[in-house]
Amino acid sequence: MDIQIGRGKTARRAYGIDEIALAPGQRTLDPKLADTRWKIGGIDREIPIIASAMDGVVDVKMAVLLSNLGALGVLNLEGVQTRYEDPNPILDEIAAVSKDEFVTLMQRLYAQPIKPELVEQRVREIKQQGGIAAVSATPAGAAQFGQIVAKAGADLFFIQATVVSINHLAPEAISSSYPQGVASLDLAKFCQEMPIPVILGNCVTYEVTMNLLKAGAAGVLVGIGPGAACTSRGVLGVGVPQATAIADCAAARDDYFRETGNYVPIIADGGLITGGDICKCIACGADGVMIGSPFARAKEAPGRGFHWGMATPSPVLPRGTRIRVGTTGTLEQILRGPAQLDDGTHNFLGALQTSMGTLGAKDIKEMQQVEVVIAPSLLTEGKVYQKAQQLGMGK
Repeated sequence: MDIQIGRGKTARRAYGIDEIALAPGQRTLDPKLADTRWKIGGIDREIPIIASAMDGVVDVKMAVLLSNLGALGVLNLEGVQTRYEDPNPILDEIAAVSKDEFVTLMQRLYAQPIKPELVEQRVREIKQQGGIAAVSATPAGAAQFGQIVAKAGADLFFIQATVVSINHLAPEAISSSYPQGVASLDLAKFCQEMPIPVILGNCVTYEVTMNLLKAGAAGVLVGIGPGAACTSRGVLGVGVPQATAIADCAAARDDYFRETGNYVPIIADGGLITGGDICKCIACGADGVMIGSPFARAKEAPGRGFHWGMATPSPVLPRGTRIRVGTTGTLEQILRGPAQLDDGTHNFLGALQTSMGTLGAKDIKEMQQVEVVIAPSLLTEGKVYQKAQQLGMGK
């Protein structure tokens, strides 16, 4: 139902992940029977979780480890890994700088040109170590490096921008003064010509999702601005709360499947911290999720206990910040357990399996059909002692 904001302007109520809960039905099952497998771009994975293409989250080592653990990591082709032969001193500098000097430092460090030979080298390093080579670039970067990574043997190509669409107007000449990701790219042509699957994002509406699917996307990323280190919603005022965005985009996926017989996964991207967040995204219709800050807390993560957004170093309009997330355990503990924390940030696979068992969902498709209720008090109801003592859900 539309709500009247004022004369001549109505709005639809949208819901975030924290405002909903999953209601158990009439059946439960042993969590060991819960099948969490999914497929993206023809690649089967046990765990429907992708690590975000952020410099504090994924490097070559993390991409390989995530592959070995049954998940997937995406390497940022426009970050420090492709600008510097040895990115470690750069990452040390980012971790050490003060809050007041951070943005200018990032703008300076990311002004170093991307080296095409390093783009190719990073892909080959992942493949040589037995990992799945998934890489990400803005539309401008995709046009420049798409064929390079395909030739190097990459498995998946993610095109990501704050907002991506088929109908994009751009000046004939794009200069470095324009914000990242505004260069015009024929997405349908790119998907058709690339010899590897292309995942497109980000979007938050039914109509744009349908357009991206028709353009040939092998997956669609859903989410504008919910990320822990992202400030796009504050800077631009743009976004749709994740629960509503996922449900709308999943509806487009389902209609497209009925029309074509081609099932394309929807990936919830951004703002997910706990296992419960992941479970609720899938219940809203997502096939998988992309997360950043939880993996930035792994001992093996390149961020040294820090996490920052992809648009943070923009030379014109930075839309991200550096947050301190700390280090809480190994990547295996965070992804597969055993958990050493009680707040839902360890053992994501176990959380998903247990939630599916509690809800009686045998697989991801059944998990997408569970009952969702509006529950703005879900995370606070009865938790006064946890909040007062900063324990568990009160941290």
